[in-house]
Amino acid sequence: MLYRIVTALTQGQKQAFFLSLDMVILVFSHSLSLLLVFGADAFQQDSSVLFNELILMMCVAAGVATFFGLHKVKLKSYEMNGMLNSGWVALSIVGSGLLGSVFLSDGTTPALIYAITGMTFIIMSVTSRLMLRLLLLRVYRSGNRRLRVLIYGAGQTGQQLATALATDDEVLPMAFVDDEPRLQSLTIAGLKVHRPAELPDLIDRYNIQRVILAMPSAAPAKRTILSRQIAQQGCEVHALPSFSEIITNNESRIYKSRPVNLNALLGRDGLQDELPGVKTTYKGRCVLVTGAGGSIGSELCRQLISYEPGQLILFDHSEHALFEIDRELRSLAPDLQITSILGSVCEKSVVDVLMRARSVEIVLHAAAYKHVPLVEENAIEGMRNNVLGTRIVANAARDAGVERFILVSTDKAVRPTSVMGASKRLAEMIVQDLATRSTTTRFSMVRFGNVIGSSGSVIPLFAEQIAAGGPVTLTHNDVTRYFMTIPEAARLVLVAGSFARGGDVFVLDMGKPVAVRDVARKMIEGSDLTVRDEDNPLGDVEIKITGLRPGEKLYEELLIGSDMLTTPHPKILRAQEGHLSEIELAKALKTLNEAIHTRDVALLRGLLVQCIEQMNDHIPGVIINE
Repeated sequence: MLYRIVTALTQGQKQAFFLSLDMVILVFSHSLSLLLVFGADAFQQDSSVLFNELILMMCVAAGVATFFGLHKVKLKSYEMNGMLNSGWVALSIVGSGLLGSVFLSDGTTPALIYAITGMTFIIMSVTSRLMLRLLLLRVYRSGNRRLRVLIYGAGQTGQQLATALATDDEVLPMAFVDDEPRLQSLTIAGLKVHRPAELPDLIDRYNIQRVILAMPSAAPAKRTILSRQIAQQGCEVHALPSFSEIITNNESRIYKSRPVNLNALLGRDGLQDELPGVKTTYKGRCVLVTGAGGSIGSELCRQLISYEPGQLILFDHSEHALFEIDRELRSLAPDLQITSILGSVCEKSVVDVLMRARSVEIVLHAAAYKHVPLVEENAIEGMRNNVLGTRIVANAARDAGVERFILVSTDKAVRPTSVMGASKRLAEMIVQDLATRSTTTRFSMVRFGNVIGSSGSVIPLFAEQIAAGGPVTLTHNDVTRYFMTIPEAARLVLVAGSFARGGDVFVLDMGKPVAVRDVARKMIEGSDLTVRDEDNPLGDVEIKITGLRPGEKLYEELLIGSDMLTTPHPKILRAQEGHLSEIELAKALKTLNEAIHTRDVALLRGLLVQCIEQMNDHIPGVIINE
C-alpha cells in the first residue's frame, strides 16, 4: 500500500512536500528556541513582532532552499552535498532573523534565539531526510526482490562498488571477502571484510546469489581461477573493471592477457636486420604466394608489399582465409596490383594456367598441412597436399620459366618420425631433384623451427590454458624446440630467397634449442602466477605431462648433416644436402600415387620408411609410426 502511494507521487508533489517540511521544521525550531531562552514567558512576548520575524525567516529560507535546489535533491542521493545545502539554509535563517530583529524589534530580541533556531533547523532537516531515506529504501525494497551479492576484493574498486550499491533497489551487498590480512575483520562501507576461507559459509549464511570480483589489477588468469573455485559453490561470478578503466577506456581490459615477451622465450636476439639488396629481388616482379591465407603465407604477403612487387598473386584453397588477407592487403597497399586465386595446389590444370597466364617470376610455396597429429591421422591427404601439391607447383614453375622457387619447409623434415615430417622431406627431395635439372629456375628451400603464434603452435595454446586457470599440458618433461616468430619466419624466406643459387637449404642460426617446460614456466610466471608442483603445492597453475603424441619427437634438428655454409646475412646459413636420384624419386612418387589412389595407408607408410632410409642410410633409428 505504502509502496504504491510513494511511487504514485509526481516530481512536483515530492518537491512541494520537502519545501513544506523545511518550513514546518523552521516554525518548530523557532518556537523551541523561544521556549529555551524565555521559558514560560515566551508566549507573553509581542506576538506580532515574533510573527513578522518568523515570516521573514521563512521567506528567506524558502528562497535559499530553492536557489540551492534542496527540495529537488532525491532522498537516495542525499548525502554530504545535500547536508551542505541544508547548512546554507540554516545560515540564512540566522542572518535573516538577526536582520529582522534590528528592523522589527529594535534589536531587543536576543541573538541567541536565532542561533538556536538555525542549529535546531539543520539538525532536524538533516535527520528527517536521513530517516525518510531509510524509510523510502525499505518501501522500495519491499516492492522488489533484491539480488544478494558478495564482493570479492575490499580495495578501492570494491569500496566504490559497495558505496554505489548501498542505495540500489535491485542489488543488496552483504559482505566483503579479501585475502589481505590487514583488511580482514574491518568494516568498510558498512560491510564486514571476511577471509577467503569463510566464503562457502558466507554463501550459505547470507544466501548469496552472485559474487562480484572487484580486483581489476589482479592477473586475468588469477581471476579465472577464483571464478572457477567460486562457481563450484553454486554462485554466479562476475568480474568488474576499475571505475577509472570504464571511464578512460573504450573497451574493458579485464580479459586481455599480458603480452608475451618473445625475446625471453626465444632465448636469443631476433632476426631484425636485412640486406639493402634484398628489395631489388622482388621490386617490380610478379610474385605468387601459395597458402597465402595461412600464418606464414599471410605474413609473407604483408612483408612483400614493402618490397614494392609489380604484382602479388594470392593462392589458397580456403575462401575465408583468402578473403581476409586480400582485404587486409588492399587496405595496406591500395596501389598494388593484387590478384586472389581460389584453388588447390593439387589441381594441376589450375596451377599450370596460373603460372603461364600471369607470367609469374617468383614463387613462395607455403601451402602445406602442418599439424603433426592431424596429418598422422590423415596420412593420405597429408601426402597428397604436401608432396604431390609441391611437385605440381614446382613442375609448373619450371615449365613456365619462373625465375625463383622457394619451398617453405620445417625442421620436422630432418630425420622425420611423423607422416608430416616425412611428407615435407619428400617435398624437399622433389625440389632438390628439380634444382639439379633446371636451367632456368632456381629452386631452394627454407627450414623453420616452431613458429610462435602460427595456428596450432604451442605458445597460443599455453596462453589459453593459463587464462583458463590450467593445467598447462606438456607432452614430455624433456621436450625441446627451436622457436621463431612469424615475422622472423617470413623475413627468413624473403631474405634467403634473394641468395638462392639452386638446391640450397637455408636455415636461421637459432642458437640452442629451448626447453618447452621452461617456456610454459616463463609464461605462467609472466602472468603473475606461480607453478603448482611438488615444491609448491599451493601454486596457481599446474604443468601436466600428457605423453608424446604419435609422430612427435623429443627434440628437433635443422640440418641433416653438419656442413654449414655462410651467406651474406650473418644469421642465415646454407647447407648442401644429398637427395634421392631421379630414378629413385620417380619410383617413389609412382608408388606414392598408387597408395593415394587406392587409399592404402600401409603401402604409404612402407614407402616413407624406405625413402627416408635410402636418403639417410647412415643414420639409424629412423621410424615412421605404423
